[in-house]
Formats: sequence, structure tokens, C-alpha cells
Amino acid sequence: MRTEKDVEAYLLRLHRRYRALDGESGTFLVESSGDQPPVAVRVDPPLVVVRTHVGDVKDAPDEAALYKQLLELNAGQLVHASYGLEDGRVVLSSALELENLDFNELQATLDEIDVALATTIPGLRTQTSA
Repeated sequence: MRTEKDVEAYLLRLHRRYRALDGESGTFLVESSGDQPPVAVRVDPPLVVVRTHVGDVKDAPDEAALYKQLLELNAGQLVHASYGLEDGRVVLSSALELENLDFNELQATLDEIDVALATTIPGLRTQTSA
């Protein structure tokens, strides 16, 4: 069975800059490129949860349009991850099975989140407060 050490080894192999969060065993904060938000990778057996904060809904001028756009992005552009809402915040997240996690699966998930952040966040930020 995979452990947080395996996930950390995968991050090293990916040449991703990250740091382990103090007091949060199994949680890594992975840097994104440019001015994009960091991505949290949390090993919480039986899952590895990958997520990032995109923006806050509270100041969205048209919440219905924002929700529609998020659903369209989920359906048309994302395979491993999805947009969701948590406590008034838009998050981009993915959950992977730790038991049979492999390098390629984690790489594909992080790559998809990177692309989503680079291509869709500017448009979403006009609809949320980031």
C-alpha cells in the first residue's frame, strides 16, 4: 500500500516545488506557476486529496452565471478534477485512491489543475473575489 512517503517521492520525481505543512502530517503545499494559487496535496487514507482555492462566491455579481460556467468547465474541460463550492469558496479539487496511486496518475492530476488555473482562472476571477 502507498503512503505519504510515496506521494512525497512522486512530487520530488515531478520536480515540483513543495513544502510539508507543519503540524499537518501528510499535507504538502505545491507551488503553481506565476501568480496562480498553491495546490494542497493531502494524504488522508484511503485518499489523496488535491485542491486549490480559486475565489470567493460572496462578491460574484451573477452567481447563476458563475455556477453555470463551473458546470460547463467540469463537463467540457476536466477529467481528473472538478470545480466545487465549499463555505462560499470556489475550489478546484480531485480525489485519488492512495492504495493504487501511481506516478502518472498524480502527474496527470497536477498537470490538469495547472492548465485549469492558467486558462480558466482569469475568467473566473472576474466573477469571484480572489
